[in-house]
Amino acid sequence: MSNLLKEKLSAQIPGLREEAKSIVKVHGKKEIDHVTIDQLYGGMRGIKGLICDTSSVGLDTGLIIRGIPILELTEKLPEEVFYLLLTGELPDENALKDLQSDLHKREDVPSYVWNVLNAMPEDSHPMVMFSTAILCMEKESEFRKLNDKGTGKDKLWEAMFEDCLNIIARVPQIAAFIYRKKFKKGDMISPDRNLDWAGNFAKMLGIEDKEGTFARLMRLYMVLHIDHEGGNASAFANLVIGSTLSDSYYSISGALNALAGPLHGLANQECLRFIVNMREQIGHSPTDDEVKAYCQNLLDNNRVVSGYGHPVLRITDPRFIAFLEFGTKYMPDDEIFKIVKQLFEIVPVLLVLHGKAKDPWPNVDAASGSLLYHHGLTEYEYYTVLFGVSRVMGYSAQLILARAMSAAIIRPKSVTTDWIKKQTEI
Repeated sequence: MSNLLKEKLSAQIPGLREEAKSIVKVHGKKEIDHVTIDQLYGGMRGIKGLICDTSSVGLDTGLIIRGIPILELTEKLPEEVFYLLLTGELPDENALKDLQSDLHKREDVPSYVWNVLNAMPEDSHPMVMFSTAILCMEKESEFRKLNDKGTGKDKLWEAMFEDCLNIIARVPQIAAFIYRKKFKKGDMISPDRNLDWAGNFAKMLGIEDKEGTFARLMRLYMVLHIDHEGGNASAFANLVIGSTLSDSYYSISGALNALAGPLHGLANQECLRFIVNMREQIGHSPTDDEVKAYCQNLLDNNRVVSGYGHPVLRITDPRFIAFLEFGTKYMPDDEIFKIVKQLFEIVPVLLVLHGKAKDPWPNVDAASGSLLYHHGLTEYEYYTVLFGVSRVMGYSAQLILARAMSAAIIRPKSVTTDWIKKQTEI
């Protein structure tokens, strides 16, 4: 099977391994960070304790993938960005077609996956269904088979690569099936091997798309959510599980379970629910003054404006800007999207006046739900599955590179409260 991406990565790995060994050998005892008690009690926030070369998130830059700001990648396909995550380079036309052909060859989903999903209770959450579908394919793992044979750790990355590409190839069909089954949209729609990865996913969801804007949105959505460095909850869970030499089926399923939490991947549906509720409570398309008064009332009662106040960024999330530009181009008169634009003009000013000057800006979730809603994908429960479909590519890239570098098991040291008291002489 031809695979130009695998060949490219294979050629890079020896140099990457040698570079890492050299850095540790020469500078291994150098201190790069100090941990505060705030960080110990605050979920290790901000502690520099991981290597992640696929992407970074700067306070004043937002998401950067392999040195390229995310706003410079919005016209690319997810497959192209996945290639970039792994190799640090965008593919040429030949390499892209090779990767797309390889994914199509892998996209047949084992029949037992449909049996498992059909056997689940009707009220199962879509994320439970998605995570379960991936985990139940673990019997297919080439990584586990090689590991069970005692294959050297330096060779395991190739099996991880195979497993991850199999998962990437199959998740659009699995996720689309979940949508159509869960929300009673009709029979499964077969994949089209003439379409790109995200375009195929859009087709299999069955959303009416006469103008082709939904397929464009899916391509953009998948690119914008594809990766977000290694320290966010789901990426970290993915890396921790993978570091034990569990295969990618275990790791990615575990990552999706973390993504499903309301403090992580549910933000997009909460932001949309906030906007729809505001519209219903006001009773009509609100004026700027009505939006301002509504949000001011929330702040006066110590409540938050959903989607505003980023825990990391000190600028407007560039991914929000990308969605804002998309909506302005393709659906400028949509009622819900208009409220998104109103909030963007009004809320940061209110937050600054309210003493939130450090982080008054919107994150990506403040806009994404409105664009899905416009196209008729109105089932809030499903939105985190969309997030997960995209992030599977980022999880996979990080797993492959971690095994290529024979990364150590992740095992930070914990301390007791008594230990802290002694250190602070309380």
